[in-house]
Formats: sequence, C-alpha cells, structure tokens
Amino acid sequence: MLLPIVVAALPFLAWPGHGAADQTDQRLPALFEQLKTAASDEAAKTAEAQIWKIWTDHPNPEINALMLRGLHAMADDEEDTAVAAFGEIIQREPNFAEGWNKRATAYFLMGDFDASVADIERTLQLEPHHFGALSGLGQIYLELDRKPAALKAFEAALAIDPHLASVKAAVESLKKELQGDPT
Repeated sequence: MLLPIVVAALPFLAWPGHGAADQTDQRLPALFEQLKTAASDEAAKTAEAQIWKIWTDHPNPEINALMLRGLHAMADDEEDTAVAAFGEIIQREPNFAEGWNKRATAYFLMGDFDASVADIERTLQLEPHHFGALSGLGQIYLELDRKPAALKAFEAALAIDPHLASVKAAVESLKKELQGDPT
C-alpha cells in the first residue's frame, strides 16, 4: 500500500518550486476538511493531490532537488540512493515531515521495518494528519503480522482521509479476520 501512495504522488511532485510549502502550510486545514466532506472520490483525489504537493514542495530549491533525486531513485528501485537523498534532506531540514516520510518509504521498500517505523513516528510528530504515513504504518504492521496494530493505523488514516480505497478494503478484511470470519 505504501508504494501505490508514492507512485500516485509522483506526477504531482515533478515540478518543485511552484507554491513551495510544507506541513505547516495554512491551506492544509481546509484541504483536510475537504477530504472528510468530499462528496465523491474524484473530489477527494483532487484534495489529496493538493496535500501531497504541499507536503512535498519545500521553499528551498536544493531540498526540492534532493526530493526529486530520492523519488526517482525509488522509482528506479535504487533504495540506497533514495535513503541517502532523503537522509540529506533530514540532515538539512529536520523539521520537514516529508523528508522523514519519504525515507520511511524507502526503508520499507528495503524491508527495514524498524527504520521505517522510526521515520514514520517522526513524520507523525511533525504532521499528525499524514494519512500516507499512517497507511504505511499499517502496511508495516501487516508485514509483521501485527494485525490489530495494522487495523488501528489504517483506521487512523481513514479518519483523516475516508476515501483511501485500498485502506478501506484492508480495514474490512482485517475486521473480518480478527472477528474470526474466514470470508
């Protein structure tokens, strides 16, 4: 589930420097409200795209260049390069939540779940509404066969963005499984 979120966000991240922002951007509260009240999945996707763009686009062009380097490295299955790029972002801008989140994603792809969880925790400290980080946390817990924890993380993501179709499906499946329903 983490990889689809990253891949889905790539088109919106290709042009850094336009309306540079981060997780402190004043537009985010209204966009999070739009996610909760969107009448359609299409309207929610528009708000999601705007949120991802805000989260990812940093005011410093050097940080944006590192972000693109890391994203392209992940897309090319070069997770070590991605971790290095995102690590440099974190070193330069330790309060930039998306640097932490993207490195968490790269660690996940490498199978380093402990490092990924640590970076997700830092992401959520900086941006408690990060539905992508919460979805990723749920995916890690599934990989670790910690289904109640996965369910909790997925439900937290849906509380922020109720239009995450794959997360909804995971919640339904986990609830059935945890209640002993084999279907």
